[in-house]
Amino acid sequence: MANLNINETPIRTSKNYGINNIKLENIDIPKTVGSFKSLKITGNTEKFNIENNKIENEIKYGNGDILTKQINEISNNDIQIYIKDKSEESINLNFDFSKENQELIENIFIQCEEATKSTIIIKYSAIDDLKYYHNGQLKILAKKDSQLNIIILNLLNNNSDNFLAIENIIEDNANINYTIVDFGGKNSITNYYTNLQGKKSKNNINTIYLGCEEQLIDLNYIVEVFGEKSNINMNIKGAIKDKAKKHFKGTIDFKKGCKKSTGDENEYCTILSPTAKAIALPMLLCTEEDVEGNHSAAAGKIDNKELFYIMSRGFSKTEAQKLIVRARFNEVLEKIEKEELKDEILEEIDKRLG
Repeated sequence: MANLNINETPIRTSKNYGINNIKLENIDIPKTVGSFKSLKITGNTEKFNIENNKIENEIKYGNGDILTKQINEISNNDIQIYIKDKSEESINLNFDFSKENQELIENIFIQCEEATKSTIIIKYSAIDDLKYYHNGQLKILAKKDSQLNIIILNLLNNNSDNFLAIENIIEDNANINYTIVDFGGKNSITNYYTNLQGKKSKNNINTIYLGCEEQLIDLNYIVEVFGEKSNINMNIKGAIKDKAKKHFKGTIDFKKGCKKSTGDENEYCTILSPTAKAIALPMLLCTEEDVEGNHSAAAGKIDNKELFYIMSRGFSKTEAQKLIVRARFNEVLEKIEKEELKDEILEEIDKRLG
């Protein structure tokens, strides 16, 4: 068992907020792991080079020394993907947890060559309620004029531990678009960092999260803007119920030299029960004059008039809440083109909301 003190904000705020970092006690971190054999890679792989060599990805933030060291030393899935052309079809990495595959420690590196375009879908799912362990790291280099769409689906059960560290380096006129669905894990901790290095570089992050029972969701999104006329847009929507807790930390840091860059971060949490707790810390940092940054964060209950209107049409209170949550998530879900994926996510929403 280990105690973790991770996911620190780049600038510390008052201790009274209790959001500068997350402290987890008695986390069962395996010292050795067996193989994880249930990875399935599907889709059109002709325009991708996929390798399985051991590499050590250096990342700026990540989820702390203990978890980073574990990835570098005993990862049981090392994947490198080199995108060499434009592809209208996606490739899919499906990590299916089961009794035979209970621990996943993966290290993924993706490189987008110049002027390429592609979509990669990464899904983590569990077929039962066993306690699983996931510690993952994803690093992406997007070269000049490239475009990459990344969809990450966390559909683990609520007994598991889920740790994910992401880093993006985006060069001139390159664009990475993220759609993240974060539903699973008793502890679900995400550290996300982007370096908008090049001129006119772009990063769009669209996330939905859903917490129930006694889940803890801790999201730490950090973006540093260096290139001129660059743009970052964060759009995060979530819902929590029961005794779930959610922490959102969003930081946009405009660095010297990023003139005429723009940044927006917006987070809204729907609170479905009086015992659920949401804390948010949006931050804008700036050392450049000619930039534009906006941020907002809010949490609130479902409006009683809205709830009454839907219930008057013959729906129960639970069914009405599901419809409202689904409607609020729809802006993000529309960015997923595959209908079967959207249907699976909607089924998960219905199941987790009871």
